[in-house]
Amino acid sequence: MSRTRTERLVNLVICLLSTRRFLTAAQIAATVPGYEHDPSDPRDHEAFQRKFERDKAELRELGVPLETGTASIFDQEPGYRVAQREYALPDIHLEPDEAAAVGIAARLWQHAGLAAAASSGLAKLRAAGVEVDPQATLGMEPVVTVDPAFGPLTVAARQRRAVSFKYRVPEVDEPSTRRLEPWGVVCWRGRWYVVGHDRDRDATRCFRLSRITGEVKGTGKPDAFTPPADADLISHVARSSGPVARDGRAVVTVRTGRAAGLRRMASASVSLPEGDRLTIAYGDVEWLAARIAGYGPDVRAEGPPELRSAVIQNLKELAARHEQVAL
Repeated sequence: MSRTRTERLVNLVICLLSTRRFLTAAQIAATVPGYEHDPSDPRDHEAFQRKFERDKAELRELGVPLETGTASIFDQEPGYRVAQREYALPDIHLEPDEAAAVGIAARLWQHAGLAAAASSGLAKLRAAGVEVDPQATLGMEPVVTVDPAFGPLTVAARQRRAVSFKYRVPEVDEPSTRRLEPWGVVCWRGRWYVVGHDRDRDATRCFRLSRITGEVKGTGKPDAFTPPADADLISHVARSSGPVARDGRAVVTVRTGRAAGLRRMASASVSLPEGDRLTIAYGDVEWLAARIAGYGPDVRAEGPPELRSAVIQNLKELAARHEQVAL
């Protein structure tokens, strides 16, 4: 459904919910944006009638209780309204942990640049009488981060529009250009991946968003491809990633009482005047580096050198993003 039609349907529902009397098609046309036309022009009026009939059918398919009737016995033309008693949501009861989960999910969408969607979702829950705490933490504070490519790729997947981007792999210094028909973006083992059809290799591929450099560019027109109906994105990423061999040994220093998540991962801990020295086994240096960087000044990577370099790179990228937001 196009954005224009979506907005018109939303405006129509709001209009019909806001009145207790039945509104005729002519009154709706004069009130709801998107129905403007010249009633004296037969072709223009016929186009409006077809559009209005399609929208009524769409609302009924969506479950909107659209009523038809007249305001009085003297009215010759039928009118329309939405019965508020049937449209209202039933009482929704969430446990404290469920309400907290909703708050955390909203924080993720806000971080992903979709603050409008998060605000709208929370507003609907609050309107239904649900107390949602966006600051709740379920007893722990998750480190929620989203790569800059997340937004453009999710939009491209929704629009079914091909994209191109620069992608780097650890074994190669210079990033290469990839052309992809994105099917969707998923999270696996704390990392975000995009899965789709690689046009250059003519095969299904997945790409880690943290390895995408520069801007994700849309190429071609929307609705340029159709993803397979049976595509299992998570399974494809899991097969491509393979088992994680934890053959690396990281040494990090954490402030006393901080970084509980890293402490749970540690195989050894030594108390020092400046904090606790942890030893952590890892298989993905970039994943661990991003997690360490998320704790800010509470954690310092001591080694190995590849981990220190990855943490520094993460911190530089975070600083650059905040500078862009400030500008």
